Amino acid sequence: MTSSIAPVAASAPQRTLFSVTPFVELAVLAGAIGIGIATYFIIDSDKSVQHLLSPPLVALLLVANLVPGVALLVLIGRRVAHRRAALSPIGGSGRLHVRLVALFSVIAAVPMLLVTIFASLLFQYGVEFWFSDKASKMLENTTALARVSYSQMLNRWEEATVTMAGDMSTALNQRQLSDTALAGIFAQQVFFRSLSEGVMFKVLPSGEIQTFALVNPYEVDLAKQISPMAIAAVRAGKRSYVSVGGDRIRTVTMIPQTDQLFLYAARVTDVKVMADQTRRADAVLADYRSLIKRSRSLQLQFNAALLGISLIIVGIAVWIALAVADRLVRPVGELVSAARRVEGGDLTARVAAPTAQDEVGTLANAFNAMTSRLQQQTSALVTANDQLDSRRALIEAVMSGVTAGVISISHDGMVRLINSSAIALLGVGDEAPVGQPLEAVSADLDALRHGDAREAVIQITARGEARTLAVKITGDEAGQVLTFDDITQQLLDQRRAAWSDVARRIAHEIKNPLTPIQLAAERLQRRYGKQIAADDGTFARLTETIVRQVGDLRRMVDEFSSFARMPKPVFREESLVDLARQSLFLHEVAHGDIRFSLVHDEPPPLLVCDRRQIGQALTNLVKNAVEAIEAVEVETEREVVMTLSSASDGRQVIIAVADSGVGLPFERDRIIEPYMTTRARGTGLGLAIVKKIVEEHFGTMAFGDREGGGTIVTMTFDATMLATLNSGADPDCGAAEESRLSALTRNRNS
Repeated sequence: MTSSIAPVAASAPQRTLFSVTPFVELAVLAGAIGIGIATYFIIDSDKSVQHLLSPPLVALLLVANLVPGVALLVLIGRRVAHRRAALSPIGGSGRLHVRLVALFSVIAAVPMLLVTIFASLLFQYGVEFWFSDKASKMLENTTALARVSYSQMLNRWEEATVTMAGDMSTALNQRQLSDTALAGIFAQQVFFRSLSEGVMFKVLPSGEIQTFALVNPYEVDLAKQISPMAIAAVRAGKRSYVSVGGDRIRTVTMIPQTDQLFLYAARVTDVKVMADQTRRADAVLADYRSLIKRSRSLQLQFNAALLGISLIIVGIAVWIALAVADRLVRPVGELVSAARRVEGGDLTARVAAPTAQDEVGTLANAFNAMTSRLQQQTSALVTANDQLDSRRALIEAVMSGVTAGVISISHDGMVRLINSSAIALLGVGDEAPVGQPLEAVSADLDALRHGDAREAVIQITARGEARTLAVKITGDEAGQVLTFDDITQQLLDQRRAAWSDVARRIAHEIKNPLTPIQLAAERLQRRYGKQIAADDGTFARLTETIVRQVGDLRRMVDEFSSFARMPKPVFREESLVDLARQSLFLHEVAHGDIRFSLVHDEPPPLLVCDRRQIGQALTNLVKNAVEAIEAVEVETEREVVMTLSSASDGRQVIIAVADSGVGLPFERDRIIEPYMTTRARGTGLGLAIVKKIVEEHFGTMAFGDREGGGTIVTMTFDATMLATLNSGADPDCGAAEESRLSALTRNRNS
């Protein structure tokens, strides 16, 4: 009943979850779309593309779009978890998958939301500062300063060159151009004005440069330093021409009040660095102005990137949650699958050996140990049940085939089991009276059950026929077992055997003097008959009477001799195993504290014999063995072993009966004599009858001591000779003979 209710209880929550989830998913999706549209209109409402949105507004819009996106990812992971759970051996609604997805999503989403908000605000406040008017003016001033510095440096060296040209004009007014002192004045002017090099020259019509004064410490080719462009500019009326080349600031000017006399001066300095810095400042300013134009776009792109990265992180967390859930649920699914196989009866189900000794691995090891133990116990139970079934079938088969009656009764006197022989002996009808009180079946047996005696001989009348039954009562936990046998014929046979022996003895004792008496009477007739007077008939009558009575006694002795002989055996091939089992079974049922064993060759030996007489002999030997065991006063092993074997050449069959009883008496040679017995209730005819049966089957009988205490009785038969006597007679011919010989299987008084 429990197994039929459990699936219904498990399926009800699953139907509820799947009926609600689509509405939740649609609502979250609609909310995400609505928030996205609202965000677009909010951003588009401000037309100023060079104006940043306020950081709190952007952070709010970011969180508003992020929350439904995260919820939508969690719901998608939940749906995937449900489908994976449905495909797994566990089945169900996949709550473990869902819980892991929710847990990982929360663990990833909460810190991610905080970090996203902080990063958005931090970035936007920083951007707001750098895109402010102060930052713009600072960059513009820095660029202007760089330009001014560069321009001032160029102006300085230009002024120095122009001033030098004026001074040289004054010197030329006082001296001639060919004056050698003019070169010294020129050198002093270059040195005093911190110029690196200089030359005073004219340009000839051929384009060559005519030098008048020169200062060239760096030994450069000054002709290459003076460009035609500079000469043309100065001739055109420009005050001076300044150029920057390499590491020099070059200036070309015309000396006033001269005829086409030019002055070139240069200053070696790190002018390239200054120029690069100026150009870099101009580039930075240009980039900054470009960023200002794209500030709104950059703000939105950054926050969109934050939104995308956050959703990707949540998606990765959901995927990891699904993977972890699959990994955690996989061994549980294997356990569930194996448990269902065990539920279906497959006790060989095992789960894979765990790679890690964690809680799941411990559970897997415990499950494998449990199923292994269950398999062993189940196998043992099956084996035990098979053995019990075999024993029950054997007992039922044997009980149905034995002639002894067996009745099992409960403590309240109700019949639990009865075999066919008991039904026939008690004459209770064709149907077994199972479930009826024993008193209704047999009042005599019921009265015996309430007494103290465990063995008794009772007289009953069954179907109008008086019978004598030998009854034994044994008890067990479930009740009592009554075994009984019809010994009517057995008692008759015992009395007949006793009388036959008496008759044999009487015949022997009487037959010996009859012949002399008869011969003496006849001699008296012959010798004295003629001497007696003819008219005196007394002598003749007396002697005739003696002779006639002796003849009557002789016929009587012959009848005694005929009575003393055993019935003629009927020889046919018999299975000694069947005879041995029949003789052992009745005693095994009646004596549960004694172990009875049958050992035989394979295949079991066969013997041509009289089934009834050999059965009687075996029964007498087993009964003597049981009585010998019961006579032992000390606690010892109690067993009877019957061995059936054939000689190696197959010419002899040997039957041995061994017991753990008191052993052979001191006068062991006389135990086979009639009326020789060591028991108070024995008649002394049992072993004598066995001995006679063995001899009539052309066999020998021997007695010996068993190792460890007890007796071994060995009967050896000539199988080859007995095979020649096989008559092939029907074993069922003669109902009276069968009844008499079968009764010998319970010979109690041997």
